[in-house]
Amino acid sequence: MRALTVEPGVAESLRVGELPAPEPREGMVLVRGVALGICGTDREIAAGQYGAAPPGQQRMILGHESLGRVEHAPESSGLRAGDLVVAMVRHPDPVPCPNCAVGEWDMCRNGLYTEHGIKELDGFGAEYWQVAPDRLIRVDASLGELGVLLEPASVVAKAWQHADAIGRRATWEPRVALITGAGPVGLLAALLGVQRGLEVHVYDRVPDGPKPDIVASLGATYHSSGLDELDVEPDIVIECTGASAVVLDVIRRTAANGIVALAGLSSGGRRIDIDMASLNRTLVLENDVVFGSVNANRTHYELAADALARAERTWLSSLITRRLPLHRYADAITRQPDDVKTIIDLTA
Repeated sequence: MRALTVEPGVAESLRVGELPAPEPREGMVLVRGVALGICGTDREIAAGQYGAAPPGQQRMILGHESLGRVEHAPESSGLRAGDLVVAMVRHPDPVPCPNCAVGEWDMCRNGLYTEHGIKELDGFGAEYWQVAPDRLIRVDASLGELGVLLEPASVVAKAWQHADAIGRRATWEPRVALITGAGPVGLLAALLGVQRGLEVHVYDRVPDGPKPDIVASLGATYHSSGLDELDVEPDIVIECTGASAVVLDVIRRTAANGIVALAGLSSGGRRIDIDMASLNRTLVLENDVVFGSVNANRTHYELAADALARAERTWLSSLITRRLPLHRYADAITRQPDDVKTIIDLTA
C-alpha cells in the first residue's frame, strides 16, 4: 500500500512509499483510508521540528486528521463494512494516570500518552490502517469527505465544553463570543458558537480571500483591521492564533466574568512587554478565567460529530479549499495564501 512517511526530527524527509498493508488482527477494525486533513502540526513535523516514530522504527506514517471506510470489523463492534469512521488521535498512557484511567486521555497528567502521526504511533496517511473498535467514531454518511473535519472540530468541542463547565461556577448567560483566528479550528469554533445561539465575531488579520465570506455565510461578523474595531465585550473567547499579542489583548477585552480558552499554540521566540500588575488586577476584579485546551477524548469527538451532522453541508464544504491526490503530498504540505483546509485524497 502507499503511505506518506516522515523521519521525525529530519527536515525534508517526507515521502510517499510502499509499505505492507496491515495484516487483519482479531478484534481490530481494518479501514481503507479516504482522506487525510493537513494542519500546522503536520507541517511542523515535516519540517523536522518535532515528532517521534513508533518504538523500533526510523520512520512514521504522518497524519492525524483521518477519514476512512470500514473494510472489516468484529461483529461485536457495532461497525459494518462501508461505515465512514474517524480515529481518535491520542491513546492513554500505560501507567495509567488518574485521568487516562477514566477515559480523559486529553488531560493526561504524566505525558506518557501516545498520538497517531505525532508521537510514537503511525498516523493515517496510508491507503489502509487498523485500530481497535473503541478508538473509532462513526461519521454521518451524508457528510462524505467532510467527515475529515471531525478531528479539528473535536478540539474546539472540548474548548467549548470546558468553557461551559467554568461558566456554571455562577449564573452565566453568555451572549457574545469572539473567535480569534479564521483557520479551520477557528471557523469550526465559530460554527459551534453559532449553534449555541450566540452573537459570534471572528477576528483574523487576513482582509480578503475566502475567509470573510465563509464567516458571513455562517451568520457571524468578520473583523480584520484590528481588535480595536470591536465595539462589544465578549463573554467568551476561543483564541486560536497562539499570537502572544492577540492573547493578551483578548484577555483584557472580555466582559466581567469572562472566559478565555486558549486553543492555539504560540511559536515562541518573540518577547513583548506586559504590565502584569494591570493584567492581574483585571483578572481578579472581574472574576475572569483563562485556560488552555488541547486534544480531545471520546466525549468531544461525539459532540463534534453531532455538530457537523447539524451543520449546513455547503458551508462545511467551503472550508476545504484544496483537494490533492496522495502523490502531490509536497504541494499539500506547502501552505498557500488562500488556504483554509487542505486535504489529501487517499483514494486518488
